[in-house]
Amino acid sequence: MEARSGNAAGKWSPPPHASRVVRQIHAMLHPRNIVVVGATDKPGNYAERIWNNLIKYGFEGGLYPLNSKREAIWGVPCYPDFASLPEKPDHVLVMVPARFAVQVVRDAAAAGARSATIVTSGFSELQDAESQRLAVELQQAIRETGLAVTGPNCLGNLSAGENLFTNIDDRIVTMKAGPVAIAGQSGAIVMAIRQALEDRGVGVGYMVTTGNEAGLETTDLMNYFAIDPSIRVIVVYLEGVRNTSAFREACKAARAAGKPVIAIKLGASEGGRAAAMAHTGALAGSIESFDAISAREGVIRARGLDELVETTECFVHAASPKGSRLAAVTLSGGKRGLLIDAFSAAGLNFASLSPAVSEKLAKMLGPGSIVGNPLDAGFAAVVDPSVYMQSIKIMIDDPDTDIVIIDSELPKAPHELRERNLHRVNEMAATANKPVIYISTMSIGFTEFTKGLRQSLPHIAVMQGLDRAVGAIKSLIEYAALPKDVPEIASSSTASARAMLERMLKNAKGAALDEVASKRLLKAYGIPISKEAIAQTSSEAVKIARQIGFPVVAKVVSAEILHKSDVGGVMLNIKNAAEVKKAFEQITSRVKKLKDKPKIDGILIAQQVKADLELVVGTALDAEMGPVVLFGTGGVEIELMKDVALAGAPLDAAEAKKLIGRTKAGVRLRGYRGKPALHEASVIKALVGLSNLMMDAGSRIASIDVNPFLVNSRSGLAVDGLIVLNNRAAKASGDH
Repeated sequence: MEARSGNAAGKWSPPPHASRVVRQIHAMLHPRNIVVVGATDKPGNYAERIWNNLIKYGFEGGLYPLNSKREAIWGVPCYPDFASLPEKPDHVLVMVPARFAVQVVRDAAAAGARSATIVTSGFSELQDAESQRLAVELQQAIRETGLAVTGPNCLGNLSAGENLFTNIDDRIVTMKAGPVAIAGQSGAIVMAIRQALEDRGVGVGYMVTTGNEAGLETTDLMNYFAIDPSIRVIVVYLEGVRNTSAFREACKAARAAGKPVIAIKLGASEGGRAAAMAHTGALAGSIESFDAISAREGVIRARGLDELVETTECFVHAASPKGSRLAAVTLSGGKRGLLIDAFSAAGLNFASLSPAVSEKLAKMLGPGSIVGNPLDAGFAAVVDPSVYMQSIKIMIDDPDTDIVIIDSELPKAPHELRERNLHRVNEMAATANKPVIYISTMSIGFTEFTKGLRQSLPHIAVMQGLDRAVGAIKSLIEYAALPKDVPEIASSSTASARAMLERMLKNAKGAALDEVASKRLLKAYGIPISKEAIAQTSSEAVKIARQIGFPVVAKVVSAEILHKSDVGGVMLNIKNAAEVKKAFEQITSRVKKLKDKPKIDGILIAQQVKADLELVVGTALDAEMGPVVLFGTGGVEIELMKDVALAGAPLDAAEAKKLIGRTKAGVRLRGYRGKPALHEASVIKALVGLSNLMMDAGSRIASIDVNPFLVNSRSGLAVDGLIVLNNRAAKASGDH
C-alpha cells in the first residue's frame, strides 16, 4: 500500500473580508493533506486509531505518517521529517510527548503547514512547574508561527464534507455533512454529543475538540461556524470563557446570522468550577453571571446533555415560530392534562380556539366530544381513525396558532398506519410556515428502524421527555422573538464623573472606599443619595443632624470596616440632639474596642428615609465573565427572599427596565394589589449609573454594593454604599 496523496479542497471558502482566524480555521477543516507526527504501531495507540479512521472514512487528501525511527508503518512509507514528504505538510497531527511538541509546531510551520491538532497532553491542565512552562512555550510558538492550532490535550476533529475524522472515536460515524457544528474543550463530551445527535438523525457537519485552547478557542470556532452557510445551529461545551468580549462578539455574529448558540457551561457549582480548573486550566465564573451576559446575546444554555440534544433537535427541525400561541393534539385525556401542566409551569399556554375552528372540530368529532386546546381526539379516533389526521390538519391550518404539538412517539418497528400518518404530517409541515413538533412524554430508545424513519421526516421535530421538550420549545419561542442585532451600549457618564473616578482610584489606600467616598462617587454617576455629612465630634454631629432634620441615622466611617452593622457601627431612628450625642459616643467606643483597631474617619450623620420598598442594587466583577449588574429585594430580606437578578454591563435604560422586570421586587415597584407605583425612574437611573461606573473603571473595581436603596412614590435614594477595589488590577495598571 502506497502513502496516499491528493487534494481535498472545500467547496465553500470564506469571503475576502473574513478574519485571519476564520481563514485559518477553514484551512484546518479543509486541509490538502494530513501528517501524523509520532506515528507508531503500538497496539491501541491514538495515532493508529486516528489513522484507521482517516482511511475508513475516505479522506481524499494526502496522508503521511512521520517517525524518524521507522521506514514503513501501517503498510505505507513512513517519513523521517517534514522535508522528506512528497508535498508540503498542510495539517499536522502532533502525537509526540509534550516535551517535543513545541519544536514540532515550529518545524511544521517552517515546512509550510497551515494548521495542527495537538492531541498530546501534559500542559496547562497539569499544575507542576514543567507542564506550565511547556504551556507558555507552546502558546509562544503558536503566536510566532501563526498556525491554526487546536489543543493540546484534545481528541481531534471532524469535517464531514471532507471525510475528515482526526479523532480516536471508534464508533460508527455517518460522514454526511449536516447543519450542526459542535466545538468544546472536552473531547469526550463533544464526541458524546455528536453521537447522541447522530442517533437522533441530526447531522453534524463539524466537530472540533479544543482541549486546553493554547491556540484556537471555542469562540474562534463560533465565528467560523457563524459564516459557514452549511451550518444552522452551533453547539458548544464551555469549561471556561477566556475572553468575554470576544465570546460576546462571536455570539453576536451567530445571532446576526440567525444561528442559535446552544451551550453547556461548566461551573454551576463550586465543584464544577474546581473541575474546570483541574481539567483545562480554565477559570470558571458563576453560572448566574454567564447567564446574565450570554442570554442577552441570544445564547441558549442547556442544563444537561439530554436537554442540549432535545434543544438542538428542536432548532434543527422546527421552523421559527411567529409567536407563542400553542396548539396540541393528543389521543389521551391524561396526556392532555400533562401537556397543560408542563407548559403552564414554563409560562406558556395553549391558545383559545376561534369559534370557526371550534365549530369545525365539533362537527367532525361528533356529539359528546369536548373541543378544546389541547385537543383530545382519542374517543372519536377509535370510531374513525381518519379523525386524528383531520384534527392535526385543522390545527396546522389555523392562522391563530403559531406552534403545533402532537403527542406521539416514533414506532420502534414497522407500523403501516403510524408511518403513513407521520409522512403525511411531514408533508403538511413542509408548507405550514410554522413549527410542527412531535413530543413523546417519556424518553424511548431509538432502534435502527426508528433512526431510519426519523431521517425520512426532515420537516418535523421529534422530541423526547415532556419537561425537556417544553424547555426547548420555550427557547425556540424566545430566540425567535429576539432582534437580529444586539444593540451597542456605551457608557453615558460625564467627563467630571470619570475624572472623579480616576482621582479616587489613584488615591485609594485600602481594600475599599469608605462610605462617604463611595457615595460621593455614586452621586457623581447620577445615583441619588441621602442627605448626610461626616462629623468628627459629637457637637458637630448634633449640628449636622439639626441641619438635615430629625430623625437621623449615625454610622461609622472607616475604609477598614466593610460591614458596619456587624460591629455595632450603625444606629437608627435618632430623634433629638441628646440621642445624636449618645449615638456618636457609643459607636466610637464600640469600634475602638475591636481587636484589629480599625481607623475611624468619623461618624456619618444621614437623613432617615421613609421608604415603601427596600431594594439592593450593585455590581460585581465576575472572575470569568466580567462586570454584571444586580437588582432585587434588599434590606434585611435579601438573604430570605433571594429575589435578585443579574444583567451583563453595560446597561442602558431599556436593559435596566428589563432587569427590574425579572424580579418580584419589580412587580412591587410597579404597584401590587392596588398599591401605588413607586419611583421606578430613580432605580433605572441608579442601575445605569452603576453600569457606567463599572465600565469606566475597567477591572479596577471588584464590586459595588448599595443596600438598601430606598424607594417611595416620589423618589429613590441610596442610603448605604460600598465600593470594593480590585487592588491587583489597580496595581497592574500603573497610574491607576
